[in-house]
Amino acid sequence: MTDTSAAPASATGDRRPDAGLHKALGFWSLLAAGLGSVIGSGWLFSSMYAAQDAGPAAMLAWVIGGALMLLVALVFAELGMAKPESGGLVRYPMYSHGGLTAGIVGWAMWISYVGNPPTEAAGVVQYAASYLPGVYDGASLTGLGILIAVALMAVFVALNWFGVLLFARSNTVVTAIKVLIPTATVVLLIASGFDSSNLTDHGGYAPYGWEAALSTIATAGMVFAYTGFRNVIELSGEARDPRHTVPRALIATIVITIVLYLALQLAFLGAVPASLLGNGWHGVNFDSPFANLAMVLGLSWLSWTLIADSMLSPSGSGIVYTASNSRNVFGLAKNGFFPRSLTALNRRGIPARALVLNFVVGLAYLLPLPSWHSIISVTGSIAAFTFQIGAVSLIAFRASGLTRTDTRLRGMTVIAPVAFVVSSLVVFWTSWSKLSIAMAIIAVGIVWYAVVWLRSGRAVSELVGGTWLVVYLIGLTVLSALGSFGGAHVLGAPWDSVVVAAFSLAIYVWGARSGTAYMTARPEMVRRLRAEADEDRGDLPEEAAAR
Repeated sequence: MTDTSAAPASATGDRRPDAGLHKALGFWSLLAAGLGSVIGSGWLFSSMYAAQDAGPAAMLAWVIGGALMLLVALVFAELGMAKPESGGLVRYPMYSHGGLTAGIVGWAMWISYVGNPPTEAAGVVQYAASYLPGVYDGASLTGLGILIAVALMAVFVALNWFGVLLFARSNTVVTAIKVLIPTATVVLLIASGFDSSNLTDHGGYAPYGWEAALSTIATAGMVFAYTGFRNVIELSGEARDPRHTVPRALIATIVITIVLYLALQLAFLGAVPASLLGNGWHGVNFDSPFANLAMVLGLSWLSWTLIADSMLSPSGSGIVYTASNSRNVFGLAKNGFFPRSLTALNRRGIPARALVLNFVVGLAYLLPLPSWHSIISVTGSIAAFTFQIGAVSLIAFRASGLTRTDTRLRGMTVIAPVAFVVSSLVVFWTSWSKLSIAMAIIAVGIVWYAVVWLRSGRAVSELVGGTWLVVYLIGLTVLSALGSFGGAHVLGAPWDSVVVAAFSLAIYVWGARSGTAYMTARPEMVRRLRAEADEDRGDLPEEAAAR
């Protein structure tokens, strides 16, 4: 059998698809892409669902989730500096570990990403129930609501179809507004009746236990809310001076949104009237959380402003996710996981076929999961799983000589394993009922890769490079089934988390060594990737790159 692990179709040789991409995005466009993704429907809903699940302890969940995302963002920042590439999140594991690892991670990433535009569209329609009767029945979208959501998804596709510059310019303006409105909401809610006793009364700071607070990181929309930072990496192949603009945009996106989401959660907790907490935080339920809360407090003008923003914020995120996930499919097609025809670009340099595929698949989310929260509860834990691979790919990139001194960030030998372990814990803290569904979906991707591998005649070495990841998935699933987060409680808290952390650290070492061995056995591939990276980075003057 021929070793095709470094062949053009699987990894590196054929760069013609990327050659048609337009390198038009500077720092502000990348920052707007990051913020525009993070500040979407998540800020409109996550604070309420987190409060329902965890009470005031939701604040701790936001801190842990934000700290994790900052670590992960630093890892991906170095990867983006070392090898800027559109669809890079699914290409990096291809370079470092081969097809099996890239197939599993790429499938999970695609499944979680492709659910974002329908999620954002559902969020718009759910808030619209305040002035459009008949679109939301209190639990899910109606038939009319689903039709409106589908129409919004079509608009997201149309705005991306006509080129990256149109996408960037429209998104920059939208993002500026999206930052101002939640900031004003925090200030006005705190000024209009903040009740600090809400943080200690009604069951205390953690009325449903610390396990509930940890579980809510993945299931209440926190992972969903923060995940948008990765779109900066997905678009890095279309960035000017990515060595400087990519890490700056990533870090700025995470820092700004950590502060914003903590402030929003605090404002929500303190603004809920005590009269609504008779049944505890579980009993707090709004169709349009911040807008309804503003109306209860007598801030009707703010309520209507938030209703208007409910069309803008999720739509802006939907536009960005539509763009980035088409690049994700673009990368998967270059990997050979999807048909090569999906790398085709239209005359404006946009992967149009990938846009159409994602639109069609996105429709499938709205039928069985016709509400914002129902989609998030399924995709959140899958999205959390996809954070780990960057840490082991980074170590392999360094050990093989792909990264240079000027494309390395300090502290990565500590940050990378910590990011891997904490990401694993976030996945584990998802309740067993939800994690089992997520793992079943990931298993479908493994089966699909097996079909691709058999049909394409790829080398056995690609399977060897991904063995560590298969063992990791099986081990994490077993530990979740035995643990205290909805499992059998054979392993009690906090020892189940300790065992998961130790297991994850061992897998991290295995994965890093496996990736290093895979890349050092392919010196020609590494040389080619390094030459491509040097060409793609193309240093520009600072003032030009900032535009």
